[in-house]
Amino acid sequence: MKIVVGLGNPGLQYENTRHNIGFSVVAHLAKAAGEANLTAPVGSEKGRNTAKSGSGRFKAELTEIRLGGAKVLLVRPLTYMNLSGQAIGPLLAFYKLPVADLLVVCDDLSLPLGRLRLRASGSSGGQKGLQDIIRAAGVADVPRLRIGIGETPPGWETADYVLSKFAPAETPIVELAVANAAAAVGVWVTAGIAAAMNQFNRA
Repeated sequence: MKIVVGLGNPGLQYENTRHNIGFSVVAHLAKAAGEANLTAPVGSEKGRNTAKSGSGRFKAELTEIRLGGAKVLLVRPLTYMNLSGQAIGPLLAFYKLPVADLLVVCDDLSLPLGRLRLRASGSSGGQKGLQDIIRAAGVADVPRLRIGIGETPPGWETADYVLSKFAPAETPIVELAVANAAAAVGVWVTAGIAAAMNQFNRA
């Protein structure tokens, strides 16, 4: 089994913000697979503890799908972004999976809007959710798929920028990026991180 974690903040006020693009990718994957669990509002009865794999044990929304014949567990932490490791550490321990079978999908300020970048390991690059997952895993070899949200514009505080919603003109770029990220997840599941990097990373 593979685990795909989309990072974001729970709560309706954070929906469709830059920081929640990881949530959008796992929701896209769930919808494409015909699952509805991850599209329910966080905190609703349907959106909490309804997945097939016993999400009541974890601080996350979970649902199982199949990609290319492989079982994939989609995860949206119910912790806030900076505490994502509190959800993912127990999942790795419960399923006894190596971190190589985990893919973290998150936003990245250092990449242009819509650009994808996969890596098998490395630093968090300042992404607090990824940083906390690395801490919980105890190793830096955590595969990650970063999606560019663009640099903080002049006059903005970074905390405000990442929690802002995409502008209407940005929406087509973001929608394409989410679809491409979902496709990249599929390649990672079926062919591995190197194949996904070769296909979806751009200079």
